[in-house]
Amino acid sequence: MNIGLTGGIACGKSTVSAMLVSRGALLVDADKLARDVVEPGSPVLEQVAAHFGQAVLQKDGSLHRKKLGEIIFGDAAARKHLESLLHPPIRARMREQMEAFEIQYPSKLVVVDVPLLIESNLTFMFQEVMVVYVPREVQLQRLMLRDGLSESEAMGRINAQMSIEEKRKQADIVINNSGTWDETKAEVERFWLRKGLS
Repeated sequence: MNIGLTGGIACGKSTVSAMLVSRGALLVDADKLARDVVEPGSPVLEQVAAHFGQAVLQKDGSLHRKKLGEIIFGDAAARKHLESLLHPPIRARMREQMEAFEIQYPSKLVVVDVPLLIESNLTFMFQEVMVVYVPREVQLQRLMLRDGLSESEAMGRINAQMSIEEKRKQADIVINNSGTWDETKAEVERFWLRKGLS
């Protein structure tokens, strides 16, 4: 069985994925795959540099994420172009890893952690979608605390994403992470038992 795991910024997706892994789930991390496809010397990184210029490369040939972020921030066309270069190879690797896990470990739960799963219309790839949820005010407080942001900076980042309420509506499974760590762990355990996972 596989599930797509998503949520909003500062909602605790990593916490929940770690809890699932500690119970025996296998994790495919889209963020890690996104870093892998732009390793120095990779064809994808060459395409990014060819389009956005050599300024997006560090001296050692690795991607200068901050520079690239500055270029695409606030420029929808540039961001779309970057996505058109990155998303196909990331999705291909994601599918490969999922299928390899499902063949090798047919009785295990495969969890695919994808930050923009719903926004990227990838729900079709998964048997179920799990959303890690916290109310917006909790999300705001946690983001300010975690990243040392002002309220307006944190709101800007939250507003740049699809609302967590909207994601919640599209979920098959909702894990409410607004309480204590133990409360979240209990929700994960209930999900695990309900699915009859071993």
